[in-house]
Amino acid sequence: MTLPAIVSPFQPDLADRLASAIDNKTKPLGSLGMLEALARQIGMIHGTTTPALAAPALLVFAADHGIVAEGVSAYPQDVTWQMVENFLAGGAAINVFAAHNGCALQVVDAGVAHEFGPRAGLVDRKVAPGTRNFAHEPAMTSGQCARALEHGMALVDALPGNVIGFGEMGIGNTTAAAALMHKLTGIPVAACAGAGTGLSEAGVRRKQEVIEAAVARHAGVTAPLDVLATFGGFEIAMMAGAMLRAAERRMVLLIDGFIVTSALLVAARLQPAILEYCVFAHCSGENGHRRLLEALDATPLLNLGLRLGEGTGSALALPLLHAAVNFLNRMATFESARVSEQSA
Repeated sequence: MTLPAIVSPFQPDLADRLASAIDNKTKPLGSLGMLEALARQIGMIHGTTTPALAAPALLVFAADHGIVAEGVSAYPQDVTWQMVENFLAGGAAINVFAAHNGCALQVVDAGVAHEFGPRAGLVDRKVAPGTRNFAHEPAMTSGQCARALEHGMALVDALPGNVIGFGEMGIGNTTAAAALMHKLTGIPVAACAGAGTGLSEAGVRRKQEVIEAAVARHAGVTAPLDVLATFGGFEIAMMAGAMLRAAERRMVLLIDGFIVTSALLVAARLQPAILEYCVFAHCSGENGHRRLLEALDATPLLNLGLRLGEGTGSALALPLLHAAVNFLNRMATFESARVSEQSA
């Protein structure tokens, strides 16, 4: 398998022209705060001082996890396929937020332990009906991991736009994400694993113990793709592949919460330049997400205490991308508005 080649979008001349365009708008220097940095980043990604957001899409990847057999979730595994049905019926939070913000939504079966059959609105890319239990054996074979990555890349190749948001659904996937975070950053398990869907304190301790024992069992696994295959999920691997292809295509990547960021962590260990294409939608209320953002040197746009997943943070942050692009393209300059500039 050949991974996408990602290059830095930074171009000194373009960076200077974007900075000049932003500073010459009718406002005090820096007064639009993070929107100015966001406009500059989008311009750099798209390679222009007049960027336009085209056909934003949000992909929600769903899969099941064998690790749930260890009692690491407050909800039964059936909730994964039941929530997929809710997505398809238009009844979930992500349906509401994506529709409200004009974002096309695709639901992807990456590896749910349920047979949906052909369904309108569902993209079937099932690698297997859930991963194996990484407490005892690798979650995926290397071949399964490669297929998941390749499916993610192909899904992005079929998108018409230049903005992509990521979401996920999978009972047990905060355990997989916490294990990936620990293995790839060295941050202690206790700082990575949290309540997920609502575990009690005892449940969180059990979850941490399961991860620590699994990490000890697979102590020799260190390479990013091997770590992904050993501890990850099909939805996490598919997102990582989609992210890598999206950055290669110079798309803006909207990164949601803890699980989506764990997929990005894997992608960034493979291709560090991918981080320059990422807009971090929010800081999740899930334990570990703030530390993971810090490890990636990432500044989130929102801090709303969200911990739902589904891509909800990505959908809610999308209007800020529109605001950044629109002020860059539409706001008057001091010269065009005949407004006096700040004196030296």
